[in-house]
Amino acid sequence: MNRLCDSVAVACMLFFAQNCAFGQETKVPDRPNIIMIYVDDMGYGDLGCYGHPVYRTPHLDQLAREGARFTDFYVAQAVCSASRAALLTGCYPNRIGILGALGPKAEHGISDKEVTLAQLLKSQNYHTAIYGKWHLGHHPAFLPTRHSFDEFYGLPYSNDMWPKHPTAGKNFPDLPLIEGEKTIALNPDQTRLTTDLTTRTVDFINRHQKEPFFIYLAQPMPHVPLHVSKERAGKSAGGLYGDVIEEIDWSVGQILNALQRTGLSNKTLVLFASDNGPWLSYGNHGGSSGGLREGKGTTFEGGQREPFIARWPGVIPAGLVCHQPCMTIDILPTIAQITGAKLPAHKIDGKSILALLTKPDAPSPHEALYYYWNRELQAVRSGPWKLHLPHTYSSLKSIPGKDGTPGSYEQQRLPMSLYNLENDPEEKANLADTEPAVVSRLMKYVEQARQDLGDSLTKQNGSGVREPGRLK
Repeated sequence: MNRLCDSVAVACMLFFAQNCAFGQETKVPDRPNIIMIYVDDMGYGDLGCYGHPVYRTPHLDQLAREGARFTDFYVAQAVCSASRAALLTGCYPNRIGILGALGPKAEHGISDKEVTLAQLLKSQNYHTAIYGKWHLGHHPAFLPTRHSFDEFYGLPYSNDMWPKHPTAGKNFPDLPLIEGEKTIALNPDQTRLTTDLTTRTVDFINRHQKEPFFIYLAQPMPHVPLHVSKERAGKSAGGLYGDVIEEIDWSVGQILNALQRTGLSNKTLVLFASDNGPWLSYGNHGGSSGGLREGKGTTFEGGQREPFIARWPGVIPAGLVCHQPCMTIDILPTIAQITGAKLPAHKIDGKSILALLTKPDAPSPHEALYYYWNRELQAVRSGPWKLHLPHTYSSLKSIPGKDGTPGSYEQQRLPMSLYNLENDPEEKANLADTEPAVVSRLMKYVEQARQDLGDSLTKQNGSGVREPGRLK
């Protein structure tokens, strides 16, 4: 109990410090280092602490035991670029014009008018780095180094956007590996990616032990094509996909060891999540939704509900499990509150979830969360209730792909559907006909979103939508 009270007290101190910008005598608590680990296409059920019976993930399980594990955490869209845009800006991707998965032919990217997490933290004298997958524009104007990251080493977009793609290779040029803004290799050895990105992360920790830092480790795995190092190949009981998951866990272990060795464990907030759900069409090279409906590319729970773990010893109570709904858009305002950074002057959609990280009974700061696919508003959640609007979606046919070659999808039509996610997270029992008052209440949120963010299903343009960055 004392530890929990201490945690809440620290949270209150942080909030007080942020809201007393004019009180120069106010002592701001030491600001933590922040490490955001964001993996690619991991399913809700791919970790031991989320119920997977085979994959061994002891370090991520340790992270959950020593911190908080969220059961109802969402990405803003179930696809790469849109998801990452939301994480780094605190905005629904529809607000800032970054949708889908930007490819090598894209001529737009994140606008320099948006404020990224890196820019937010640079204002607080943090050293910043991204290692891994960027995917918010590959032209120089859009690269991380133009958006307040001091260092960048990784891929400009997805690791399958290269000539070795099993079904679309001829549509892609050579895949660049970039350091800073310079291409240092083409079609790099992907078996080394997880290891090399981990080594870079540990080196950055070693170099910045005495000053606050922010590391965004955006692992390209377990997005297909799957690759694992020789050191860890064939070690899991779950085939190649299991090897990749366990290597990601190894990576987390290396980072936790580095923090322990440098005495930074208690001074570092470590966050872990995935950018969207499993790519089910790849069969044994795809992940597990943990029993949730559908996967990547859909607004069902399997597409957007993700693992989320946060550890900050002494502030986040060990073993906390949060069941309140929240989203990646909430990371930026949470970190702003923790560090005392000023929020962007323009509108963002996220809200601080520091209370959820520190108090077991804290309510969600959101009245509603929105599920978009591209420009289509397809669902809204408020409390335990989720309302799906009528829409089409891609569902896997009965025979999935295998060994790196995808299976095929078919289009299905969903009618107006209401689910109580507290009792039915699998979205099986449609209660729309028996709960008309709930449907009516949630439709008010739908209309608000349509006016603000737009909706191509009803041909509405949102009044709050901003333009992405474009090549001039």
